[in-house]
Amino acid sequence: MVHESLAATHAVVTLDVALPDVFWGWFVTMNMWAKSIGTGLIFMLFLLLRKAPSEVDSSLRTKTVIVSFVFMNIFLLFTWLDLHQMWRMWHIFFYPHWTSAITVGAWMATLFVGLEFLMIVIMVKNKGTAAFDKLLFWVTLLAIPVTLYTAGIMAEATARELWQMPTESAQMILAATLSGSAAMILIGGSKLSDETKSFLGSILGLSALMAFIIYMSEYVFGAMKSEDAAAILAYVKGNGEYSTMFWIGQWVAYILPMLLVALYRVSRSSALLSLASILAIVGLWVVKHVWLVIPQLLPLS
Repeated sequence: MVHESLAATHAVVTLDVALPDVFWGWFVTMNMWAKSIGTGLIFMLFLLLRKAPSEVDSSLRTKTVIVSFVFMNIFLLFTWLDLHQMWRMWHIFFYPHWTSAITVGAWMATLFVGLEFLMIVIMVKNKGTAAFDKLLFWVTLLAIPVTLYTAGIMAEATARELWQMPTESAQMILAATLSGSAAMILIGGSKLSDETKSFLGSILGLSALMAFIIYMSEYVFGAMKSEDAAAILAYVKGNGEYSTMFWIGQWVAYILPMLLVALYRVSRSSALLSLASILAIVGLWVVKHVWLVIPQLLPLS
């Protein structure tokens, strides 16, 4: 049914049909969470090779890329499962539409995983670290748009004021540095020196702090232009359906890791840093899920 016609653009506006439930669920959460860990590990490996190359031996190189490869494939798997026509996904590669963020992202992510596989083969066959490190440079560059493109997809969604490209781009990068530093701490373990652990802990703590500040600025203290968006946030901040999950995510992903990293810098207890890393990775899933669901509570009609 035609609602109105806009003379300026010759566009016909029709009445939208309200969606009965949350359309994007935990499949998309798994997508974003796994991608953050996969790209974040590459960022951390690249940083460590410049800061403490003597500590990054062949074993740590191989383990890091294998874990990243696994999480990137989890990301691709849940991306594929979430497609409405999953068995036609090959059209993205044989009939690409380069104006689509999904097409561009799929090509970049596939290239990213392909290069990681090549890096693993190089290390398994003992071809030396020189070729590995050269590929790592290009994979690190590719990790930036791979971890950012989801923010572009979300920003394209209709009537979703809570998914804004500038802030969500920052959150995507911070999610990668948060989970990447946490995963690297767990993978490196006792092989890493106290200085390197402190460096990774600082990245973890600062990423948590900056992400927490953005969330508080955007969701708690920021004024929304849309009355509907403001009402949804009031619902979440009060006693709404996702209020408890929202604050659990903030505490587990950001506040507690920040406190534990601060305590680690005083006590130098590796157990505290490991606990902070585990909480950050687990809490990030909760944060991403709530961030995904909350805007979908907005009515579209």
